[in-house]
Amino acid sequence: MKRSLPQFLLSLAMLAPAISFAAAPEQGARPLIPLLKAGELASRCEQDLSGLRSKVLALTNMTDLEAQDAKVVFREWNAMQIGLEDLQGPVALLMNVSPDPAVRRSAEPCQVAITKFATELFQNERLYQRLKATNPADPIEKKLRQDILDSFDDTGVSLPPEKQARMKAILERLTQLKQEFARNIRDNRQKLTFTPAEMQGLPPEFLAKAKRDSGGNYQLGFEYTEFHPFMQYADNENARRRYLTAFINRGTPRNLQLMKEAAALRQEMAALFGMPSYADFALRRRMAGKPAAVNQFLAEVQQAVTGLEKAELDELREYKAKTTGIDLASVRIERWDTPYWQQKMKKALYDIDQNALRKYFPTDASVKWTMALAGTLYGVQFRQAEVPVWHKDVRYYDVIDSKTLQRIGGIYLDIFPREGKYGHAAAFGTRGASTLTGRTPISVLVANFNREGLDATELETLLHEFGHILHGVLSETRYADHAGTSVERDFVEAPSQMFEEWGRRSESLALLPAFCSTPCPTVDKGLVQRLKAAHDFGRGIRYARQHLYANFDMALHQAGGEPLQLWQKMEGATPQGYLPGTEFPGQFSHLMGGYAAGYYGYMWSEVIALDMRSRFDGRMLDPEVGMAYRKAILARGGELRGSELVRGFLGREPDSKAFFNEIGGKRAK
Repeated sequence: MKRSLPQFLLSLAMLAPAISFAAAPEQGARPLIPLLKAGELASRCEQDLSGLRSKVLALTNMTDLEAQDAKVVFREWNAMQIGLEDLQGPVALLMNVSPDPAVRRSAEPCQVAITKFATELFQNERLYQRLKATNPADPIEKKLRQDILDSFDDTGVSLPPEKQARMKAILERLTQLKQEFARNIRDNRQKLTFTPAEMQGLPPEFLAKAKRDSGGNYQLGFEYTEFHPFMQYADNENARRRYLTAFINRGTPRNLQLMKEAAALRQEMAALFGMPSYADFALRRRMAGKPAAVNQFLAEVQQAVTGLEKAELDELREYKAKTTGIDLASVRIERWDTPYWQQKMKKALYDIDQNALRKYFPTDASVKWTMALAGTLYGVQFRQAEVPVWHKDVRYYDVIDSKTLQRIGGIYLDIFPREGKYGHAAAFGTRGASTLTGRTPISVLVANFNREGLDATELETLLHEFGHILHGVLSETRYADHAGTSVERDFVEAPSQMFEEWGRRSESLALLPAFCSTPCPTVDKGLVQRLKAAHDFGRGIRYARQHLYANFDMALHQAGGEPLQLWQKMEGATPQGYLPGTEFPGQFSHLMGGYAAGYYGYMWSEVIALDMRSRFDGRMLDPEVGMAYRKAILARGGELRGSELVRGFLGREPDSKAFFNEIGGKRAK
């Protein structure tokens, strides 16, 4: 059935009010992220932590009469947690995005001090007993109580003093290892030199912007905006191999040592609790529950993708042989070949060229369109405001509820690359909501996009990270501990993965040109179908790689071992084999940043995301479904377990069928 013009205009009219540049309504002081300077960080950190220790003391010394009321206890706990977040949120952000190296460095000892404070807090036996004695009747407070007690237990409150001390030392050291690991990658300014001959095949606009030395050679670093186009378009195979090897090794050899130490410390941590592995320790608080469930899930994924990966690699081999004239028996698809020949085949089969897509998705228009989609679905508006920011490229928006016209949150967008900045894409939940205190949330989207336009992968990344942002700023939780993305690690990716779908549907993509400042091409149904086919192309290779990452993570945090040797063995068992000379674990930042024994969560969450998406089928721009999702999932944060949230939205138990159909190319149309 064709979409009529009136329906199209109606959809466009629905999107239009969702973003504006008018002043937000007056509503008291707007909370903002403090732009701390290097010389201020140490004193601010010490001052805030001193105040927090006073709050802990007051909470611990409550009279028995005061402590009989669970609401009073949790109110004071909430105030203390808000104070901690108001320090930790800005410090963690500035450590990753400040353009001033002195600020980034000064933030690190403060983060270590915060870890030390948090460990002391959750090893405080008197406070633990005070909280344990509460008996709340309210379901939200029942879960809050259990979540808090779990945190005390996981930090070792019940361990003997000598084990408590060791636990404290381990947690502080893990924070230091995480910081150094990230810094080694973030601050790596190495440039690789490529001759003009080695740059053949790259788009003219890429060549025009690339830096050159006095000899006319090109200088490329490790920014995604340079690395990914090179791997997709550079004709010189040896140059691609050289760049890929350097990119993989950009944190080594030091980071290999850091990961090895971190894995050993996590194993020691689990042993303090009498558990066989860190995976057992971590997973007992997640949806999966235990390593056996994750291992079974990964085995099912492997079974689903192994044959498909091999078939896709064979297709690439045949295409490479046909294109180059090399005998098929002599052709291999190496890791540095995969993106290059996939791009060639997508162009040949579907007339999809990633670089050519940028004219369809101008960066500024894509951001406005994303906000407009969110506004229509979830009943909010995004109003740009001039506020102090840490870099001139950063933009700020108030988030306004369309019904009440009240400001309910704020977002910062820091989406272009620069030296010393966090090199991936991420959402920082800098300030969580608490309706108990009238506290509104702030989230920060950090990315490294091309300024002129996005390709299909970058558009997907924008939607993914904005999904995290929405999870934060649309939170309506009573307590800060439950705000936004404070959910199980294997659920947290589900809302962000689900929002990616709007970048693959004709009814949503057709609206994007309306946000272009100068005319840009229409995203018609034919292009959407070709984009979908191109996205599906290589799914076996893509999911097999995700399976390898997750399997490596689980192996490292169950059986342990030397990370590089384990990686060489596991990657060596794949169809493309181990890439000699590379040290991938040294740049696997996820395992140092909260995803240890948790990388499987990306695919586990995708099971949930694809299942939740089913409620939107045929109603992708329907505010009724969007508001139901906002209230059932986004607004609730961690007030319920992930499985309960999903059950409440779908009206049934979660089902993995949609995910395995996606892997196998059997998605319902």
